[in-house]
Amino acid sequence: MEAELDGAGESLTGRRIAILVQNLPVPFDRRVWQEATSLAAAGADVTVVCPSDEHHPVGDFVIDGIGVHRYEAPREAKGIFGYVNEYVVSLSRMARTFEVARGVAPFDIVHFCNPPDLLYLVASRAKRKDGSVLVFDQHDIGPELVQAKRMPLSWFFVGVARLCEQRSYAWADHVISTNESYRDIAMRRGRVPGAEVTVVRSGPSRSWASYRSTGEDWHRGHQHLLGYVGVMGRQEGIEYLIDAVKVLVAERHLDVHLALIGSGPDRGRLEALARTRGIADRVEFHGRVPDDRMKSILADADVCVNPDEVNPMNDLSTMNKIIEYMALGRPIVQFDVREGRYSAKDASLYADRDNDARSFAHSVERVLVDPALARRMGEAGRERFEDQLCWEIQAERLTSTYGRLAAERSIATAAAAVGEAVPQHWMDLESSDMKRRAEA
Repeated sequence: MEAELDGAGESLTGRRIAILVQNLPVPFDRRVWQEATSLAAAGADVTVVCPSDEHHPVGDFVIDGIGVHRYEAPREAKGIFGYVNEYVVSLSRMARTFEVARGVAPFDIVHFCNPPDLLYLVASRAKRKDGSVLVFDQHDIGPELVQAKRMPLSWFFVGVARLCEQRSYAWADHVISTNESYRDIAMRRGRVPGAEVTVVRSGPSRSWASYRSTGEDWHRGHQHLLGYVGVMGRQEGIEYLIDAVKVLVAERHLDVHLALIGSGPDRGRLEALARTRGIADRVEFHGRVPDDRMKSILADADVCVNPDEVNPMNDLSTMNKIIEYMALGRPIVQFDVREGRYSAKDASLYADRDNDARSFAHSVERVLVDPALARRMGEAGRERFEDQLCWEIQAERLTSTYGRLAAERSIATAAAAVGEAVPQHWMDLESSDMKRRAEA
C-alpha cells in the first residue's frame, strides 16, 4: 500500500482542483495565482472562484490554462454592518458561481482561503455531496486580525472570529500555513494533527532576484527614497512611517521622499495625516500599480520599510512585502515583530522601541547614511531569498502535499467502490476530524 501511495502522489494529472478566495481577484492575488499555476503545471485541472474589481471584470475566463470565474464584488466594507453585508453578499455570489463549476464535474480537492474564515460554508457542500478533500489555506489569523482593527464591540467579534476559525479547521482535511507560527496555531488552537499541516510560505519567483532597475527615477528630485508596498489599514502602522518621515525631514534634515504603493480603507486618513504633518509634498500615494511599476519603484528605493505595528496579529504573520524587498536586494527597516525578523534576519534593521516613530526614523537614518551597511543588508536578503524563501521552493511543498492528498482520496474511493475496508489511518483521521468538529 505504501509503495502505491508514494507512486500515486507524484502526479496531479487529471485531478480537478477548485480554489476559493474572497479577498482579492486573480491573477492580482499573487499567492493564490502562484498556487493555481503551480498546481496546473503539475498536471491538475484548476478552477479559481474569486471576486472582481475595477481592473478584473466579472465573467468566466481561461487564463494560462486556468479557469477563472469572477463574481461581482460588493462595495468595500465600512463599519460593522458594512462587513456583515460584504460577507453575506460575497458568500452567496461565490456559492452560486461555485455550484456552476461543480456542475461540470466534481472536484477532487477544494482549496479555500481566508480571510474571512467563512469560506468553509461554500467548500463544505463539495465535501458532503462529492467527497471532495478540503484544504484550508490560512493566510491570516482571524481573531488577531479583528483585534488589530480595533472595531467597536471588539470582544464580541473576536469571539465570532474564533468560532469561524474553529469551523474552518474542523472542516479541513489538511491545513496550509504561511509560516511556523500559523502552523503552531493550527495544531494548538485548531487541534489539527501535525502531519496534516504544511507550511507553504508566500514569496515571488526566483526571477525577481535578477531584476534590474529600468533607470526611471522615482526620487522626485529628492536625495533619498523610502519604498513601501502593502495594504493601507490601521494595523499596517503607516501613520508611524509618516511621522518618521516628518522626523527625518524636520529634525534630522535629510532630503527624504516616501513612495507608498497600495491602497485600502485607511488611505484617505493617511493622506490627510501627511497634509497635517506638513509633508504632503514628501509622500506620494501611487495606489495599486502593475508589478513592473512596483518593482521599478522598490528597486529604486534606498530603503524599503515595513512599519507594521507590534501586535499579536503582526507578530505572528509573515508579510509578503518583506520577501519582495529581499528579492529585489533592498535593505529593510521594520519594528521588531517575530516573523518579520525570521524572514529578513540580517537584511533588516529593527527599531529599538515598538510602535515608536522616532525610533523607526533613527533606524532608517542609520541605513541612509551608511551605504556599505545598506549594501551588505541588501545582499544578505537577496541570498536568503534565493536559497530559502523563493516561490519555487514553496511550490515543491505544495504540489507534493497535493499529490499525497489526491492519492489517498483515490485509494479510499477505490476501496469503497469494491467494498474493501477503508485503511485504518483514514478511519483515525475521520474520527479525529469528527471530534474536532464536535469540540469547535
